[in-house]
Amino acid sequence: MSITAERKTELLEEYATGKGDTGSPEVQVAILSERITNLTDHLKTHKKDHHSRRGLLMMVGQRRRLLDYLKIKKTNRYDELIKRLGLRR
Repeated sequence: MSITAERKTELLEEYATGKGDTGSPEVQVAILSERITNLTDHLKTHKKDHHSRRGLLMMVGQRRRLLDYLKIKKTNRYDELIKRLGLRR
């Protein structure tokens, strides 16, 4: 369900805005999107796993808040991130 350390470092390298960047909204949204995708696949096979479903909804809300913040502060970075991740909106 969670992402591996190798995959996380790949995402950090791909979405980082600078060297050593681990906390920018782009990186956080990319990691959350990966976790959301993995958890969605898990819930397709385990339909009655309500505890994981709650965690998924919390992650989706956190990603939405980060995207809203990015949209307000840096609209061009928001648009680029949405295209790169293939998210709607």
